Amino acid sequence: MARSIEFPEEGELVVCTVQNVKNFGAFVTLDEYGAKEGFIHVRDVATGWVKYIRDYVREGQKVVCKVLGVDSSKGHIDLSLKSVNEHQRREKVQQWKNETKAEKLLEIVATRLEKTPDQCWDEFATELVDKFGTLYGAFESCAVEEDALEEAEMSGDWSDAFVAVAKENVTPPFVQISGTLELRCPEPDGVDRIKAALKKGQESSEDELVIQYIGAPRYRMVMTAPDYKTAEESLKAATNIIIAEIKENGGDGIFHRESK
Repeated sequence: MARSIEFPEEGELVVCTVQNVKNFGAFVTLDEYGAKEGFIHVRDVATGWVKYIRDYVREGQKVVCKVLGVDSSKGHIDLSLKSVNEHQRREKVQQWKNETKAEKLLEIVATRLEKTPDQCWDEFATELVDKFGTLYGAFESCAVEEDALEEAEMSGDWSDAFVAVAKENVTPPFVQISGTLELRCPEPDGVDRIKAALKKGQESSEDELVIQYIGAPRYRMVMTAPDYKTAEESLKAATNIIIAEIKENGGDGIFHRESK
């Protein structure tokens, strides 16, 4: 929602700063919309009866609200605090922090290009938001993969500076998934054959695979990758190789995927 000066849409989650608290409700400003004013009626502050509204909101507090209605002609924005659960609040706050950081990173890019942030928005940043969903998403993608801009069919004299700032300031996101692998081999040197199978599977993975011994015949497999899809595919491929290898050597194996 960076640089937005329009009005939010009904149902949207917005980050607000509480400005003035009254018995009947709270007046706030919308951080992502040019500090436009919104109002949270006391009935929308919390579920049930609110005896003391200041038990829930206070001046200067950052809150995440759901937009109930917008009257752009009058400049009225009705908001609800009680309609936002904790998970939604955390996600929205993180998104807002990311976009705030992205705008500061764009200022660094602008300085290196000897341009203003507004010029950068006009020349390429607005299109980056269209391509990647958010400005931070563009920085994040470039931090993970140098060819992200090329794959998005974007380029210009700004590209090198943008990628450099991304790599210097954005830590690539990673996810972890895990499961339990049970391996058995009745051969006299079964332990060595199991170790060899595990090593082959681990070495086959392009992503980070950690194998932890739990206790015979169980091993915990922990896969770290840029996203869940990649992690799932990598973990499946590695465990398939291990199981196939141990079967070829007179043993057997089965993999149990742990829930996310």
